[in-house]
Amino acid sequence: MAGGKVERERRVIAHADLDAFYASVEQRDRPELRGRPVIVGGSREGRGVVLAASYEARASGVHAAMPLRRAARLCPQAVFMPSRWRAYSNAAAQVLEVFRSYTPLVEPVSLDEAFLDVTGCERLFGPPRQLAAHLRRAVRAAVGLPVSVGVAATKGVAKIASEAAKPDGCLVVPPERTRQFLDPLPVRRIWGVGPTTEARLAAGGIHTIGDLANGDLQRVAARPDAALRTTQALARGLDARPVTPWTQAKSVGNQVTFPQDIDDLGLIDRYLQQLTEHVAARLRAKRLAGRTVSVTLRGADFHTRSRQATLEAPTDTAGDIFGAAHALFRRMARPGGVYRLVGVHVSGVRSTAVQQLDLLAPPTRDRRALAAALDTVRQRFGGAAVTQASLLGSSARMDQERYAWRDDVLG
Repeated sequence: MAGGKVERERRVIAHADLDAFYASVEQRDRPELRGRPVIVGGSREGRGVVLAASYEARASGVHAAMPLRRAARLCPQAVFMPSRWRAYSNAAAQVLEVFRSYTPLVEPVSLDEAFLDVTGCERLFGPPRQLAAHLRRAVRAAVGLPVSVGVAATKGVAKIASEAAKPDGCLVVPPERTRQFLDPLPVRRIWGVGPTTEARLAAGGIHTIGDLANGDLQRVAARPDAALRTTQALARGLDARPVTPWTQAKSVGNQVTFPQDIDDLGLIDRYLQQLTEHVAARLRAKRLAGRTVSVTLRGADFHTRSRQATLEAPTDTAGDIFGAAHALFRRMARPGGVYRLVGVHVSGVRSTAVQQLDLLAPPTRDRRALAAALDTVRQRFGGAAVTQASLLGSSARMDQERYAWRDDVLG
């Protein structure tokens, strides 16, 4: 009886991750590219970096965040494509509809991945492996894209399982085999462990997830902080985080995690400018405007700070958002500080569909008209088709996806 109760309460979490998402969309929409190496991010002579590479291109050593020119040398036969954000967003929305046909508990992580709490769905779709196969077939049939699925009792293990299942595969980790699955893997496979933390752990003799699960954290830090203890708990397969579905958007934002820590405040400020442009474009696409701008800044030590400012009126223009974000960032940043993440969010949003126009504010109307025109250009010719003059020639070209970044739409 007790055993049955435990079984009923055990969660079944799936992590679904679309394979080489942007490249797969290009191959889907252009059948002549199927089976060929495809690189998304710009031209082979461009100064940007790879946004996504098909698995045919990855076989030549190409990977995301690699300079485009180096990718061209490694894979000269590749087809280079500009990014098409509208196509990717539309495909992602279709995939989410498929996920929600299985369970209402769907938590998007980014455009190309999501968690699903499928506890109890076995009654309709069979045991976890059969359910995952059913889900993958449904995405392929409805959207024409490959997806890898990991299934486990926790979010952290499910995500690692989906990575291990790539490309276009499925991996189920039964709860009783969690440690057997995790222990041999490199510690960097844990969600949130970047190069800085990996090096910190390695200095303490911790290289695998098993080393971390069984290790003494005081070998890494005399006083282990909460983030380090949380990472160790994840290594032990302990993760109580629920799958949290998004509701109607109350906040729209973007954040970028750098693969290498940055101490150049001017460079981070330029990334912030690119982030605000993208946030403003997404607000306009959703016909939203917001009054509260917040900036998040995370240091190399994982200490995270946030500040916010409230504008006089709701806005969906990059200039207004960046003005507030820039001031907040300069108040938060410390000379000599080293940072690994920056983000900007706009909250207090409301619909602009019924917004009353202020006839006494023609400059605002002009800015919004210009922004809408630029949106059209970017949607047709790619995100890098037009940008701020201050960013020309800069390494801070978020359109080219130099660093790993994610969209946030919070409920």
